[in-house]
Amino acid sequence: MADVERAARRRLPRFAYDFVAGGTGDDLGVRRNRAALDGVELVPRYGDLPPVDSSVTLFGRKYAHPFGISPAGLDGLAWPDATRLLAGTAAGAGLPYITGTLASASVEEVARRCPGRTWFQLYGFPAERHRVTFDLVRRAADAGAEALVVAVDAPVRSKRPRDLRHGLVVPFRPSLPMALQVATSPAWSLAALRCRMPVFANVGRYVGPSATLDEVAGFVQGEMRGGFTWAEIADLRQAWPRALVVKGLLHPADAERAVEAGADGVLVSNHGGRQSDAAPPAVDVLPAIARAVGTDATVLFDSGVRSGLDIARVMALGADAAFCGRAFLLGLAAAGSRGGAHVAALLAGELRTALGQCGAADPEGLRELDIRHEGAWELWKGTR
Repeated sequence: MADVERAARRRLPRFAYDFVAGGTGDDLGVRRNRAALDGVELVPRYGDLPPVDSSVTLFGRKYAHPFGISPAGLDGLAWPDATRLLAGTAAGAGLPYITGTLASASVEEVARRCPGRTWFQLYGFPAERHRVTFDLVRRAADAGAEALVVAVDAPVRSKRPRDLRHGLVVPFRPSLPMALQVATSPAWSLAALRCRMPVFANVGRYVGPSATLDEVAGFVQGEMRGGFTWAEIADLRQAWPRALVVKGLLHPADAERAVEAGADGVLVSNHGGRQSDAAPPAVDVLPAIARAVGTDATVLFDSGVRSGLDIARVMALGADAAFCGRAFLLGLAAAGSRGGAHVAALLAGELRTALGQCGAADPEGLRELDIRHEGAWELWKGTR
């Protein structure tokens, strides 16, 4: 992935690269995620040479590998047509794809391109008793999405200095520095000319048929909320017919509350370091959350995953599958339409190597290993 990222950085305008790579504040969360994953050590066992099977079953559906593609708002800025391209990647590689409320293609189109593998991440629009929220839920259900992923980890907007320095604000106003960056990034510019500009495809219909990008962005900024109360999650449970996942949890007590509210799964995440620089690395709280929910819920993970070895690490610590977003966006930036498939193959190959090297026949076998994880949180202050 280091090679992929270097290629992506060369091909992207600086504002687009910083949008993908950056976090909040001083990027401490991004760096801590990486350091924490690197600090997890797995002790291999030798003597048996079992054939490796990296497939996994999540919520009753079998996937080729225990990893999937995370959502990214305004993903078309990272690479034009990213949502459609990643839907094709997931379909071709047999992976789950969590498309988002703020994706650049609608959930209906993603589900057509990626049947049986589409999950939908939901943000809330509380006005009019969540009229828009529940319509999005209905649309995702009608489209055949396999899981509803309810995000609770963005209750307020974070400050992202890289984006602010480039002028990525609402209303959007192109600048001379941006124009120069575009002019010196021919691959990105040509891709942008060949397809539609980045839009919030799921949300535009709620603003109006002739709404401009600024009007839609203004609606999102004014009306959207990236968090839900436990009572609202219980209401979503009643409205949603299939698997329900609560995303963004970092505390075992919150994971328990999610299960009590009806969640079938919890997704341990610190939003990739993009919400709070004070949040712990997601991998350091994963074992405590996995112990808290036990077999009552499927445990998923994202935040900082960049290799097959990272996937092996988090599964050894209790995750049933891992998700990554930046890696796939950087793959598109590095190699265009071929980039998503390249990253999927890269992660799958590295995961098979990690399984074999650890002496594990499948991802479940990783949980039998001895592990050193010095950063793991064991005690919680203020648990309730």
